Amino acid sequence: MSWSSGWWGPALTSDQSDLRAMLDAFYAAHDHVLDDDPDAVAALVTELAELGVWTLGTAESAGGGGAERELTALALERLGRAWPALGWAAAQAHAAIDVLAGDNRFTDLVAQIHTGQASVAVVDTVSAHVRLAFTGNTLTGSIDRVDAAALQPHLLVLDGNERALLVPPAAVTFTPLRRTGLGGALTRTADVDATSDTIDELTGIDATAARNRLRLGAAAVAAGIAGAAADAAADYAAGRHQFGDTLTAIPTVRQSLLGQATRSITTLGATLVAENPVQALAVAQQACDSAIQVAADALQSHGGYGYLTEYSAERRLRDAVSLRAAVDTQGAAVATARALVSLPPAPTALWKDAS
Repeated sequence: MSWSSGWWGPALTSDQSDLRAMLDAFYAAHDHVLDDDPDAVAALVTELAELGVWTLGTAESAGGGGAERELTALALERLGRAWPALGWAAAQAHAAIDVLAGDNRFTDLVAQIHTGQASVAVVDTVSAHVRLAFTGNTLTGSIDRVDAAALQPHLLVLDGNERALLVPPAAVTFTPLRRTGLGGALTRTADVDATSDTIDELTGIDATAARNRLRLGAAAVAAGIAGAAADAAADYAAGRHQFGDTLTAIPTVRQSLLGQATRSITTLGATLVAENPVQALAVAQQACDSAIQVAADALQSHGGYGYLTEYSAERRLRDAVSLRAAVDTQGAAVATARALVSLPPAPTALWKDAS
């Protein structure tokens, strides 16, 4: 089984099979490890946009592909197998368009996101990464990390259930940030110093839906990492001979491979059925944790060869670790726990200023 033949979800429709085949062929034609070369990242994003994949699941009325949830999850899962950083950036592009579309102020920006000419890092005031506050009419503070696969993305700051702020790149100082994996994410810290006249405030939006979109998108990307890791481990074990037979002849090896496949299957399945914020967060947490576990077990399946970069096993583990950090499910859990017991969002510095 090659990475491109693996799929741990339900049976695919004709359209879904066609999309999988197209993305698998696209990856095969660009078979290289992505690093933080901004030109290479931008070129791939542009090509994915030209294929209609980058914002596949956004509404047709907003210029998107209008794909149903399952098809969108498939696209993000395949990106997770190939370039997880681009999968996570695409999930943010989807969430940003959901929020920005329909507001005439952002028509040009939305069009540029569709074509890959503009990027948006979607962050949340409930995240431990985000420390922003108004002092008078100036928004200042920092965001520990943004992973938008772009050098200078717009910042879309979700705040509460119905409000967001759009901060232009010119009001932000971005500094490269070292990380474990997620090559191509162009991870940056962001220091914000923006006067209120340079910030666009959005009210009456569905920030909860945007958060769900982000979390389920992250889960699909994590499922891709896990699936690729499990497939690669099975391939290696089937082809590696030891003690006169393949590694798959050893019962403990087979059980490890089964465990990897099981986690991959349950991760992807949950991604396709979650609906409400509690479910979306639970699935994102489980998916990110499972991706790390599967990738770690797959690394062990390769033995000493797993630590060689040519096998990609160690890279998938690093990608899984960095994806979980980027998504920050722990910070999101604090806010979601309030929603679980029907409490309103906790006030933030931004929220209190608006009131």
